[in-house]
Order: sequence, then C-alpha cells, then structure tokens
Amino acid sequence: MIERDTIFIDGKWVESAGTGVLTVVNPATEEPIATVPRGHTDDVDRAAQAAARAFETWSHSSIEERAAVITRIADILEAKAEELTRSTVREIGTPIALARRSHVAAPINDLRIAAASIKDVLWEERFDDTIVRRIPAGVAGAITPWNGPMRMITLKAGAALAAGCTMVLKGTEVAPLSSFMFAEAAAEAGLPDGVFNVVSGPGPEIGEAIATHPLIDIVSLTGSVRAGSRVMELASKSVKRVALELGGKSANLILDDADLEKAVTDGLTDAFRNAGQVCGGLSRTLVPRSRLAEAEEIAAAKAAGFVIGDPFDEATTLGPVVSDAQRERVRRYIRTGIDEGMRLVTGGPEAPDHLDRGFYVRPTVFSGTNNHTLARQEVFGPVNVIIPYDDTDDAVAIANDSDYGLAGGVWSADPERARAVGRRIRTGRVRINGASIDMRAPHGGLKLSGIGREMGRYGIEEYLEYQSLIG
Repeated sequence: MIERDTIFIDGKWVESAGTGVLTVVNPATEEPIATVPRGHTDDVDRAAQAAARAFETWSHSSIEERAAVITRIADILEAKAEELTRSTVREIGTPIALARRSHVAAPINDLRIAAASIKDVLWEERFDDTIVRRIPAGVAGAITPWNGPMRMITLKAGAALAAGCTMVLKGTEVAPLSSFMFAEAAAEAGLPDGVFNVVSGPGPEIGEAIATHPLIDIVSLTGSVRAGSRVMELASKSVKRVALELGGKSANLILDDADLEKAVTDGLTDAFRNAGQVCGGLSRTLVPRSRLAEAEEIAAAKAAGFVIGDPFDEATTLGPVVSDAQRERVRRYIRTGIDEGMRLVTGGPEAPDHLDRGFYVRPTVFSGTNNHTLARQEVFGPVNVIIPYDDTDDAVAIANDSDYGLAGGVWSADPERARAVGRRIRTGRVRINGASIDMRAPHGGLKLSGIGREMGRYGIEEYLEYQSLIG
C-alpha cells in the first residue's frame, strides 16, 4: 500500500490544506493500492502563486536551458522505467507489455521530442522596423485523464515548459501516482522551484479551481466532452485560453481493393488497445457491403484471439477497464446495442468466464448502421461497430457523419487512392494503411473532439502568444 501524504508546490513536498484522502484501486484485483491527498482550493491558490512568481524568471530562460532540463527529466524517468511501468499496470490495468511501450517509453519520447522541437519554433521574425516574437502564454493549468496518466502529463508539461510557461497540474484522481513521479523527476532534474506544481484531487473541486484561478492564463484538458465544456465555460469568465482534447468516434475506412483481413485485424488492435479506453481508437469499421459477412468473420476471429487476464502476465493482451463504474458504463452500451437490434458478432455484456474478479469486459463486436447509438457515442471500452457502405462517397459520408472528428484510418492497395480519400475525412489525423503515428505531427480534433493541438512543435505553439515590437 502506497501512502502519499503531501503535494508538490514551489519545489517542496508540503501538506495539503485538505483533510481527506483519495483511494486508488487496482482494476484487476479490485483492491486498494494507494492513497493520495484530496486537495483543497487553497492548494490551487498556493500553487498558482508559486507558478506566477516562477514565471518571471522561467519565461526569460534560454531555449537551450529549457531543452536541457526537459531532457534530464526524460533521462530520470527512463532510469525508473520499470518502476513506472509496474505502477501504471497497477493503477489502470493495462497489460504490462503495452504499458512499457505506450505508457512509459512513449511519454519519455514525448519529452525528448519537446526538447528537440524547441529549435523548430520560429521564435522571432523581423520585417522593416517590426519584430514579431513568440512569447510564453503565462501560467498553464493542466488537467489530465486516467487512460494515459503519464502520457498526458508529458505531452502537456513538456510543451508548456518548452514554451517558457510554468504549470499547475491536476493529475487524474483515478490514477494519480504518475503525477507524483513526474514531480519527483522534475525536482531531481533541477527544474526551478515553482515552475511545476502538483495538486491532487477531484475534477469538480481542483479542476474547476484551476479553470477559474485569476493567475492561471491557459488551461489544457484531456477528458470528456462534458468536462471540456465545463472548463470552457469557467475559463471564459476570465477570458482564458483553453486547449481541449475530448475524445472521438473514429472510422477505419476500408476501401474495396484493400487487404480486408489485415485492415480489419489492425483496426481492432487499435480500437481495443488499453481495453478500448483510447480517445483516437478506430471504434467504427467501415467495409464494402458486399464484404460485410467476411469482415464479421475476420473480426470475430480477431476478438477471440485476445488474451484476457492478469495484466502482469506478459501474454495478456486485454486487461480490465479502469473501474467498476466504467465497466457498468460499457456493459450498458453493449446491452443498448442488443436492445436496438444490432447484430452481435461476438462478445456481450457478461463477464469473461474464467475471471471472478476485476473490471473485465469481453471484446465485443457489433454489426449495424451509423444511426445506432454505439456508432454515435463514445463507449470508451472494447466495443467495435462494423458498418457497411455502398461506394466511396457513401463511405466518406458515413465517416464524416459524426459529432466527433479526432482520428481515422483509410486502407487501399493504392496508397495514393487512400490519401485522396483521407483528404476528404474531417478529422485531425488520418492514418494510411495502418501507418504508425508520427509523434512530431499534431494531435487534436475537430467538432466535439476539441480545440488545439499537442505533440511536436505544434504542442509548444499552443502555449505561445505573439508580441509585436514596432519601431
């Protein structure tokens, strides 16, 4: 049992003004594994004041100094990679092999990319007697989710620090240990006092205090549409900038000349990673109507191949969802699909036969239309919907017929044809033929998927403003 009894403010571990604690539960065992302080709004005020004081110096630091300290944080986290991996597995139930790659190696790489991308920003340009500068936006407030506890911290903190901003972070209360480990690494790396601060606690208390605090100039949140809408509402009262990444209902569009088996199986692997708790997961599979039955058969076989069980077992490929509440949410969606008359290809709302504890959900595939609830709403679990289309125009129309616009995929034997279709998809990212995500390219969405971008220099620019010096 890990007991954290302090929070990180102004370079020191200090007692919270709050009196309660938050309990962290292992989703695979349903047992408590840690407690952290339940922060208070007074903690946010102390953290924001510390960040505002530190901004005066950090905002004028050299880009070389910022790159060096971000790199040192990455080095320290890398030295503790296995400890961080095991902590993440215990907090959110991700299979350990995936945790090493996606929840530890990827965040460390994000920091290295942020450090390297500082030089790619056009910090100053001149025309005639005018100088146009990029300057730090100010104190940043960051609110991060549980499905990528360290990844979301490094994307936001790496970019904000690179921009010259200081930060107050509310790490997720469901999986908060990563935020404490990042703070420890930042202190060890020599980040000046007050530049990075952590206050643990629930969103309605600590998150809302961040969004309304007068010393915080920009708020970055990754989370639900409801949370993003609330942050935008609160931040608007003091005209703060906001950056929001709010989820998706992304389509994997498989054209008629594509390798159907490869495209379907690759898409399901993407959709079901992290037990389907991924904002950019390809949760809709679009296939030619003439090949619907074949696609269903391929999807059923792929779903049956997932190894469900102990996330510490190297052979496990599908772990639990993060909580009992999340499990019930996903099961409700599955029952809704059945009630609406969708064809259940495989899976269902019942618990996996061989597991008597843990928040596990069967990998589930439905076949239906884009009008069904499961094709419209973000389930955030291992559930995929196969949707048939008549021709390419119909496929594009279905892909774009969504309130979200975060990600997507297009498959074709002809990459140029796939790219041409990809250009018609209204999302922030489209992967062609299963290409790996380029972590230097911008990540973010359209419509309900949010505002702003993360990753590479684009993430740094989110924390910058323009200043003109004329004459």
